[in-house]
Amino acid sequence: MRTILSDHNIEGQTESLWGTLGTEGWLSLIPIQWVNFQQVGLPISSNDREVWQFAQANQMILLTANRNMEDENSLEQTLRDENTATSLPVLTIGHQERILYDAAYRKRCAERLIDILLDLDNYLGTQRIFIP
Repeated sequence: MRTILSDHNIEGQTESLWGTLGTEGWLSLIPIQWVNFQQVGLPISSNDREVWQFAQANQMILLTANRNMEDENSLEQTLRDENTATSLPVLTIGHQERILYDAAYRKRCAERLIDILLDLDNYLGTQRIFIP
């Protein structure tokens, strides 16, 4: 079973994406689960480095919005510092607002997510993948 950790600021988008995965029948075909910070006991005040480290230590794929490189604990800096050839990729929704109102975009994101999960071994070590 693959676990997707939803960043705390896109839980609504993740819920919409999860609904599309269910509607399209993917949830009955592929063993995946979605969890949020609260479910795994991760404080929402955690910095990007702590979130990435937690996800990697627990073999979770982090789903996030576009983050930048603001400081030494930013996601981008963390990826540069800590990513290895066996690290799980971070999945970044390219247009997080569109997930909520654009069904076609949401479906493309869902399909891209499934493509990545089905071929995950080929994405190990890839720092970040934008979806769709």
